[in-house]
Amino acid sequence: MTGTMNLRSRAHLLGCVLGLRSLALVLWGIPGARALDNGLAMTPTMGWLHWERFMCNTDCEEDPDSCVSEKLFMQMADLMDSEGWRDVGYEYLCIDDCWMAPQRDSKGRLQADPKRFPGGIRRLADYVHGKGLKLGIYADVGKLTCAGFPGSYGYYDIDAKTFADWGVDLLKFDGCHFDTLVDLADGYKYMSLALNRTGRSIVYSCEWPLYMMPFRKPNYTEVREYCNHWRNFADIYDAWQSVKSVLDWTSSNQEKIVDAAGPGGWNDPDMLVIGNFGLSWDQQITQMALWAIMAAPLFMSNDLRQISPQAKALLQDKDVIAINQDPLGKQGYRLRKEDNIEVWERPLSDFAWAVAMVNLQEIGGPRFHTISLASLGGGLACLPACLITELLPVKGKLGFYEWTSSLKLRINPTGTVLLRLDRTN
Repeated sequence: MTGTMNLRSRAHLLGCVLGLRSLALVLWGIPGARALDNGLAMTPTMGWLHWERFMCNTDCEEDPDSCVSEKLFMQMADLMDSEGWRDVGYEYLCIDDCWMAPQRDSKGRLQADPKRFPGGIRRLADYVHGKGLKLGIYADVGKLTCAGFPGSYGYYDIDAKTFADWGVDLLKFDGCHFDTLVDLADGYKYMSLALNRTGRSIVYSCEWPLYMMPFRKPNYTEVREYCNHWRNFADIYDAWQSVKSVLDWTSSNQEKIVDAAGPGGWNDPDMLVIGNFGLSWDQQITQMALWAIMAAPLFMSNDLRQISPQAKALLQDKDVIAINQDPLGKQGYRLRKEDNIEVWERPLSDFAWAVAMVNLQEIGGPRFHTISLASLGGGLACLPACLITELLPVKGKLGFYEWTSSLKLRINPTGTVLLRLDRTN
């Protein structure tokens, strides 16, 4: 009698969960908020951005190999072409602040510093395009950039046309030196429309929510209508505390931001600092894994001329990039936190799931964590069974598991284990 009851209970439970899966089939197809209508960034943008590593270094006499210059970007373009970066998806080579001359030209147009960019941005764009890459550039919604160069306030149409004429493919639009919140919002909206009016496909990267947030709650539905991706939190830097702060902010605000993300518009937690100086190997794995879970734009900020083979392999890991670029376009989220272990999950196409387990404890050695597979994906991730593959830190198939199974994993301090769950019958 007990065996019969157990079978009935199991059958009833399975029937309920199958019903949930049918509901998920419907929910999976519901589109998110309306995105910026430029047909771009249908998956998170990938590329290289100079800021975190090279900052505003304009002294090419003292530091010719690391100053913000035409030479630096041409060297990075060469390496993105020859070292496999473009082939795995890192397509945009992006200039940040400090590229400009101190004044506009006689026609009111922005101009590159003539000593550091002797060929101008047009020649650099042609060079980058010749490598099969795309060029990104930086400007600011206010009267000055954050580093004090000419801002775009009052020049939005002129600057948009200038960028298009130069062959620019992405604009990072910062938010320093604005006068009022109305100016901030109107400036971001106006530049979005101005870029579209040029007729050139230009990805629009905003910092609107970041600068709005100290004064007013951002309207992410509105932000998404004008921007392809948007920053929410302070600049990242090459330290574990900074990466951890980004993750803490994201998980604390995920109910506000996760649903805003999707094809054409993404939350941007800022640059990948993998391959620099401040993160341990496990912390670099954590950044790569969680940026994939968060469907984040992947902009490296490092020196590709000096990057280690280990960091290069991590950044070029095709299986992890595939999670980041998954065409379903759903951002992942933190499922729970207990005893300094966080579990994050992300729904993928074909009813697969990505799961990351992060050990935030910074004392002691590796820890074991056991997870019930029925708790993942609202009970759907491993129903009725799934093939589990570990992607990071070591790649390998863990095997087939039933929905009722548990999984025990060993996680290094400040490290992450990244899994992919593919449903099977």
